[in-house]
Amino acid sequence: MILMDIEKQHPTSKEQDKLADPPRPPQPKCRRRRRLQKVVLHGTAFLLLLVLVRYLTNRNFLVDGPRPWSSSSSSKPKIPLPHRGLTIKEREDLFLSIPNSESALEASRAYATHPHLAGSSEDNLDAKVILHLLQDELGIRKPDELPIYDAGSSLSQNATLLLTTPSAPSHPAAWIDTYYPVLNTGLEQAVNILDDDGSTLWTADLVEDGDPRDPDAHKYRDTIPAWHGLSRDGDVAGQLVYANYGRKEDYDELVAQGANLTGKIVIARYGANFRGLKIKGAQELGAAGVLIYSDPRDDGFVTVKNDYPPYPAGPARNPSSVQRGSVQFLSLYPGDPSTPGYPAYPDAERTEGSNIPNIPSLPISWQNAQRLLEEIGDIYAHKDGKKVLSGKASEKNVRLANHVDTKVTPIWNTMASIPGHIKNEIVLIGCHRDAWVLGAADPTSGTVSLHEIIRVFGALLKKGWKPLRTIVIASWDAEEYGLVGSTEWGEDFAPWISEHVVAYLNVDVSVAGSRWDVGASPSLAHIIQQTALDVPHPTVAGKTLWDALDDEGPLKGLQAANTSSVDPEFMEMYANEIAELKASNTRVRPLGSGSDYTVFLQRLGVASTDQGFGFTPSDPVYHYHSIYDTQAWQERYADRGFHRHVAVARHLGLLALRLIDSIILPLNTTQYALELDDYLDKVQSLVPSLDEKAKEVEFSSLRNAIKDVQEASVLLDIEKKDAEEDFLRLLKRMPFPGRRLKAKCNKRRTGFRRRVADWIKGVFGVSPPTDAELQYLSLRSAESWEEYLEYVVDLDRQFENLEGSSDEEKIDNLPLPFPIRRFIKAAKRVSATNKKLIAFERGFISEDGIYQREWYKHLGVAPGKWLGYGATTFPGLTEAIVYEKDLVLIRHEAQRLETLLSALATSIRP
Repeated sequence: MILMDIEKQHPTSKEQDKLADPPRPPQPKCRRRRRLQKVVLHGTAFLLLLVLVRYLTNRNFLVDGPRPWSSSSSSKPKIPLPHRGLTIKEREDLFLSIPNSESALEASRAYATHPHLAGSSEDNLDAKVILHLLQDELGIRKPDELPIYDAGSSLSQNATLLLTTPSAPSHPAAWIDTYYPVLNTGLEQAVNILDDDGSTLWTADLVEDGDPRDPDAHKYRDTIPAWHGLSRDGDVAGQLVYANYGRKEDYDELVAQGANLTGKIVIARYGANFRGLKIKGAQELGAAGVLIYSDPRDDGFVTVKNDYPPYPAGPARNPSSVQRGSVQFLSLYPGDPSTPGYPAYPDAERTEGSNIPNIPSLPISWQNAQRLLEEIGDIYAHKDGKKVLSGKASEKNVRLANHVDTKVTPIWNTMASIPGHIKNEIVLIGCHRDAWVLGAADPTSGTVSLHEIIRVFGALLKKGWKPLRTIVIASWDAEEYGLVGSTEWGEDFAPWISEHVVAYLNVDVSVAGSRWDVGASPSLAHIIQQTALDVPHPTVAGKTLWDALDDEGPLKGLQAANTSSVDPEFMEMYANEIAELKASNTRVRPLGSGSDYTVFLQRLGVASTDQGFGFTPSDPVYHYHSIYDTQAWQERYADRGFHRHVAVARHLGLLALRLIDSIILPLNTTQYALELDDYLDKVQSLVPSLDEKAKEVEFSSLRNAIKDVQEASVLLDIEKKDAEEDFLRLLKRMPFPGRRLKAKCNKRRTGFRRRVADWIKGVFGVSPPTDAELQYLSLRSAESWEEYLEYVVDLDRQFENLEGSSDEEKIDNLPLPFPIRRFIKAAKRVSATNKKLIAFERGFISEDGIYQREWYKHLGVAPGKWLGYGATTFPGLTEAIVYEKDLVLIRHEAQRLETLLSALATSIRP
């Protein structure tokens, strides 16, 4: 072994003294002693491995069923000789060294040069491609028949549920789960301006131009129609009214101006909130339909108005580009509309779905929107010195036709598992695979980063690494329709996830711009920052990934000269977002929705994170959900050299590794507890909007409940530090069999004993023991090899029958040597501490859910009711003040939070 070779090259002074005397031939007495030592070595090593693994997994020592050997057997058990475990530094260095831009570029060109709409044949093929990647990289044997299972079948259930049982597979596995949600595809769409007699004056060209200077965009220009996923089929006509972003406040402003939207066609620009909520707001005011367009005002400085040529000639917006996307009412519930709260099995009972529109809608391009807005004229007016929406309607009617094919459609989640030593703790890593068209940024850039992470896991496994915790990797499907694949899987395995998943690490769009952005549960904020400080900046030598939080796009040189040509409303929103992040303690934003972490965080209470490089006002325009989200655009403008793809892979992979292989989970509950004060401060700032009712609102009891959580978390911090130190101290000095003998008897026993020690210590990433640390373990409780084996085999039955009301008391009653009992207690203490850390996020889950949108059960954070993407903290209480303005409801929500937080404080207190 390497360590032994080093020791031979650099002997200690005592060893030099020993080497000075030449060894003598072994004597008969020594041979007898050597045989006895061999028996002791095998038996004790076996006991240590069983005790360590079974107790850390909270399982009985031995599973029920036939024993591989018994006390009456004359043959000795065959104990596998362990590999020397990679040290923590070796593992992390590997994670930083293997992802590379050449591999990332090759993967992107493979995935991003063809469409992969959810449920399509190309999507199905990509699911199998990812399956083969997992099999190849993780060393999974390829069965004769592809492991593709219908959700709900025993094969599908067992592939996941057995991962945390004593009979869990010992090697990595990969499979595909097939779900059956209701989706739609576009058939025929039309937008026309009508004359007074109903004849057509103008027809919109709803097909993107597919400029041949981008070959993939040109090739697939009319493959996927421009329509909204889960939109309503319909053919309507009415006057046109402009609604700005289609936010709640925009519709309120229109109503205040006296606008009547009944029977009207609303036209709104993308941005500020989720597109489905633009339609929900219009629908509630009686509108007949909605058109949504991409406005160059939201492209910052990089516009044709500022003399930047449109893509593909330059970095500005192609005026024919169209943003497709789902119009599901995301803030009500995500996933399959027809199976809310339960999985979309092939034979599932289905409902109509209350999270989809009742009126038709279409996405349109800027060049089509310009012509339509001419029909309105002045879209703004001035009132009391302020610019407001005019509410003016067009004289001519506009026709909107949207015909779609709606049906139950199979989708495919590609899954993989890497078994760990601790089977009942899972780290979940995922990225969706489907795209509206080519999706070089969304989601192929995320898939490329995941591709690189999988490669590193494969390399680690080839080096003999086995993770401490079990890993599950997911390539989700149908995310674009409303987080469908992840939500159905989350609803399918909800109890299992709640019991076992430690954290969910999501990646979606790795690269669409220059500024690195990260959102997460506050308990993950510190480990995210620490990891980012260990990852090099993708493009600037001497900096780290953490510095990329302040990066700007490459086209910032003209900003000062062109400030007057930038939309002030957009710039104000962007500046406020950046200022809020910089003002926070961690610079890690809370998670709203819009990607696959939603079901795990906001329904099941799993600490989650999401990250990627995003758009800034000085970046080349990102053609979101357009045919121009292509490989050519990615290589030319978003990530030349593909260094940002690699940076995300390094950070996400390193973050995963630190969660997977840490003894105490690196979850900072105190940071989270302190941020609860900030959440309540935000709520308090909203109270004045209640006017006369404001004086009747106070939150002192809720503030005290937050203080209780903070105090309990500080005590948990002390406990997790002490528990880890105690465990590592005992592990480092763990007595291993074998007395230090004279040099002539030392040679043969050292190799095996050291390999056993290396295996155990390699699990936890600590250095292998020195010879001086390999102490003699007394085995006076067993007089012979056979008696010792019988004692070990019977240990799990003894444990169940031992007196004692707790595991600790039972451990005290085990007939084990004292050092092993201490080690078992330390391991149990670590396990108990980790359970409390995991329970922290779970503690925000209320079975009653959030008022009027009960699918969301997290009372700490949720997508804003009228935001969708953006997060609202303390959502139930916040929305009771902002939207309901009901004192009874406000008090009820405050009491719910107080009760929940008090229970949380109790549950985490050591």
